[in-house]
Amino acid sequence: MRVRFRRSLALVAVALVVWAVGPLALLLALGSLAVPRVRRWLRPTWRVVAGWTASVAVLVGVVVLLPDGFLPIPPGIGSLATPRYVGSPATPQPIDLRVPQHPRLAVNGTSAMHNDGWSTDAYAGPGPLGESPSVDTAWYGGQECATLAFDAQGRLIALCGNISGPVLHVLDPETMRAQDTLELPARRDNGNDKLPWENLCGGSYFFLDDQDRAVTATTERAIVAVTTADGRGEPDLTIQTSYDLSGDVPEDDCLIALMPDWDGRIWFGTEDGRVGFVDPGTGKVRLLELGEEIANSFSVGEDGGVYVVTVEALYKLGVDPAGRPTVRWRTIYDRGTEQKDGQLSRGSGTTPTILPSGLVAITDNADPKMNVQFYTVHGGDLVCQQTVFEDGESASDNSLVAVGPSGVVVENNYGYTGPLRTVLGRATPGGFARVDVVDGDCGVVWTNDQVAPTSVAKVSLANGLVYAYTKRRSLLGVNAWYFTAIDARTGRTAFSVRTGIGSMFNNHYSAVTLGPDGSAYVATLTGMVRIRDRERSS
Repeated sequence: MRVRFRRSLALVAVALVVWAVGPLALLLALGSLAVPRVRRWLRPTWRVVAGWTASVAVLVGVVVLLPDGFLPIPPGIGSLATPRYVGSPATPQPIDLRVPQHPRLAVNGTSAMHNDGWSTDAYAGPGPLGESPSVDTAWYGGQECATLAFDAQGRLIALCGNISGPVLHVLDPETMRAQDTLELPARRDNGNDKLPWENLCGGSYFFLDDQDRAVTATTERAIVAVTTADGRGEPDLTIQTSYDLSGDVPEDDCLIALMPDWDGRIWFGTEDGRVGFVDPGTGKVRLLELGEEIANSFSVGEDGGVYVVTVEALYKLGVDPAGRPTVRWRTIYDRGTEQKDGQLSRGSGTTPTILPSGLVAITDNADPKMNVQFYTVHGGDLVCQQTVFEDGESASDNSLVAVGPSGVVVENNYGYTGPLRTVLGRATPGGFARVDVVDGDCGVVWTNDQVAPTSVAKVSLANGLVYAYTKRRSLLGVNAWYFTAIDARTGRTAFSVRTGIGSMFNNHYSAVTLGPDGSAYVATLTGMVRIRDRERSS
């Protein structure tokens, strides 16, 4: 009995050390099993084996039976080896940036991955200031909800992906549990040879229109408009309208992105470079062949211009007098010599960002350093460009963040090749930079060395903070992820709060999303994280 007690006590002590220190302690514990005496001492009885087997079976049963979101994301090991919170609460410093409300989209900041028709990634409202922030999580199993929006009732509308294909959810913003679910057509093999986490076909982008409908592309080459509530305002996902594009888009191609223009036409782009629009009134499809791969979303201007970047050029599209899609201008950029680690295609990884100063910004894929580039919206002329980050270590596959009339923040995604790239305390080179245009010249305003492997960063114009999802390096192999706020004016890190430990907390290209109440949401490979400030007592 004494031996059994000592053995149990030793195992509990080892478990606590592993929980506190992380993978290094686990490695040492496993290494001790190479000693025969240790193995003999730890050899369990059949009763112990039976007890553990039964416990695991019960746990698996509970996990399988409970609906998504009822359990938190399982935590990893190394809780005491990395800080829970770094920095101090920020003081709001508002940014004056006015973005027009797109008449065919839901309210700015609630309608799409990049927030508005201009793809500014900017919110008029606040985000967390770092006042004793709390972190809540919800576990969805092997499901990532990379694109989020908010309906008129403040509920989360989430386009998620699991092993079989895309799923649309209405989520309670407090519990992050599904209130209604619609399974979209399953993923299919169209011969693009891309891994599931690199495949953008039919299930990566959607937008919420001015009628609170989620409009998305499917893997069957259709565009569907899905209601998010019934007549009483209760959550209800029902396909209201479907536009079949299978006669216009061949089977070996797929729909990537879609956005409405100011007149309500639903523009779409395919992986192989077909663009066009559907007239919602007639269902008629108009098509234009660009012949260049598309791997990002659209931006749309008040003048009817539709901006899309292919792997070779930046385009401004429009509608000619005959009602057909046409190229208003095309400007090529330096696409580099290869697809860099951290990118999903060989070319620009950014959705074009329209700025109030009459500019549209992207990044190129130049060697040895990429450039942040600014073009005129009217003629597509290059105004200026600025190199960012280190030689041989610069790539971006996320949209630029508008932080002023002619200023953007860019993040470095170089080196991210998939979820395994960040395990065991590893991180990518990382970095952020702000680039502004002043009197026709580009310049770096500040740099920051925070590492965000695939964060779709956002800015709160009310707070003046850029929010990113970041990763700390750890010599102890601890895989800790953080929600980080950076001062948009100075580039100084205001605070970082740990959201979780382990690969289940990897956001893998999902966006930071700010809610109407100032909470921040980040989807991970297995669920959702919410960060919000402590409520101040009155």
